[in-house]
Amino acid sequence: MMNLKSVPVRSASIVTRKTGDECVLIPVTNNIADMNSVYTLNETGAFIWELIDGKNSIEELINAVVSKYDADYNIATKDVFSFIEKMTQYLIIIE
Repeated sequence: MMNLKSVPVRSASIVTRKTGDECVLIPVTNNIADMNSVYTLNETGAFIWELIDGKNSIEELINAVVSKYDADYNIATKDVFSFIEKMTQYLIIIE
């Protein structure tokens, strides 16, 4: 289970394409894109995704969201953990 000190890592089987403020995530298996499982992230999701680099902890992600969007810390915490949990469920982020 992830906590504030956990450092999420992007799955190596995901290709990312930035389109404006959004981000499109495409799973790739055996060098073939799975176009039936494409994920689109909104501006906030794309911002969090870009910070997931295998170095930033969840706490650092939360602080970045609070700073960029002038968000309430508790709400940002809930939202970042929810994002991480969903991305882990879809095997886009590895614990």
